[in-house]
Amino acid sequence: MTKIKVATDWLEACAGCHMSFLDIDDRILELLKHVELHSTPITDLKHPPEEGVDVGILTGAVGNTHQLEVARRMRERCKILIAMGDCATFGGICTMLNFFDKEEALRRGYVETESTVEGRIPRSEEIARPLEKVLAVDEVVPVDVHLPGCPPSADAIWFVLTELLAGRMPVLAGDNLKYD
Repeated sequence: MTKIKVATDWLEACAGCHMSFLDIDDRILELLKHVELHSTPITDLKHPPEEGVDVGILTGAVGNTHQLEVARRMRERCKILIAMGDCATFGGICTMLNFFDKEEALRRGYVETESTVEGRIPRSEEIARPLEKVLAVDEVVPVDVHLPGCPPSADAIWFVLTELLAGRMPVLAGDNLKYD
């Protein structure tokens, strides 16, 4: 039996969604019978393979040029893209930055913090630049499945993945949309 190839990445996020993914606990062993994990923060591989994957999962919002590139690459290399968590589906708490001037935020973060000594804002072609506005994933690339939650529950993640494994597009309702 051919395993379904899955790749995940996080963008502007706290890693809570990936921790919730790990919270499927022993069910991950059952999942691994049917899924081959590629490029995930869990495996530390950096990019989905060029030949592509069946399912791509992105967590977090898109707030800088690197994250924009990651989202576009994932969309190009996956058949089904899941935006997982509130930051990926709505922009989440990351969009609070949209209410502030970007230069002021950088100055506060790198120069004016109480713990900073002789701080300076890093500027280099090698460092990602902030976008004018922090965006949800579907504002950048088409998304097939939106799985909200901060983070989504392990059961909701399990539901989405098992529906896809069964060849069905998941329809989220009831407890799968309930989170605290």
